[in-house]
Amino acid sequence: MYDIAIVGSGPAGISAAVNAKIRNKSVIVFGNDELSHKVEISRQINNYIGFANVTGPELNDAFRKHLKDLEIEITPKKITGVYKMKDKFTLLANRESFDAKCVILALGSETVKPITNERELLGRGVSYCATCDGMFYKGRSIAVFCDNENMLDEVEYLSQIAKKVYLFAPFDVKTSVENVEILPSKITEIIGESKVEAVTLKDGRRIEVDGVFFLKQAVSADVLLFGLKTENGLITVDRNMKTNIDGCFAAGDCTGTPYQIAKAVGEGNIAAHSAFEYLAK
Repeated sequence: MYDIAIVGSGPAGISAAVNAKIRNKSVIVFGNDELSHKVEISRQINNYIGFANVTGPELNDAFRKHLKDLEIEITPKKITGVYKMKDKFTLLANRESFDAKCVILALGSETVKPITNERELLGRGVSYCATCDGMFYKGRSIAVFCDNENMLDEVEYLSQIAKKVYLFAPFDVKTSVENVEILPSKITEIIGESKVEAVTLKDGRRIEVDGVFFLKQAVSADVLLFGLKTENGLITVDRNMKTNIDGCFAAGDCTGTPYQIAKAVGEGNIAAHSAFEYLAK
């Protein structure tokens, strides 16, 4: 079991990880090799103290060097669920699980808004994890939205279980799998009262399905951790970066404006120190 699990490898998550490592806490950081896509694509950053006129890739390289110097590794797994237990948190990454005494969420900001009834039918036909819930749809028809080419293997996995897969993706996809039909139109609404019954498309069509899978790079915070208090898609925290769930802290863009690196780094530092106090109890 880890002392601290950090979800997110942007400036806030890195700041929290560095402070945790310095305090000799066992820590696991979930993210990717790019660390922060938002930083990586920045042409020039002028307001981060000590790095005048630095480019995003240059700053990310500096972050990587700091992590390497402290022997902090990034675990390249997508966390699909965080569960609060009696004396620990369990983090689910598809079929793998990781335990930690406390959690710091550094998720960044979600730019894609949920479609109609996506949240309302979560757990009643709507899912964000193929390997978690795929077997519930054996021999059935499902719709799948995938926004990342690296997640197409999960689409293939679902095609081996479901009778029919209607695939929606914002990039060009080619497949020879017979039961996968690629549809160019977007899903605009999920239809159903107590469970998913169909989806409607932007072109006006209605397609009968038993479930809808959203294979997205980022999962909303309140979907990731049940009971987490949010407002307008942002995690509610106090000045110590504590959430409404004991042992869970949040930092960075997921807590609100200003969306700046200096603010994220500062909040990551505060979240880490609040986690130290929690562990000391």
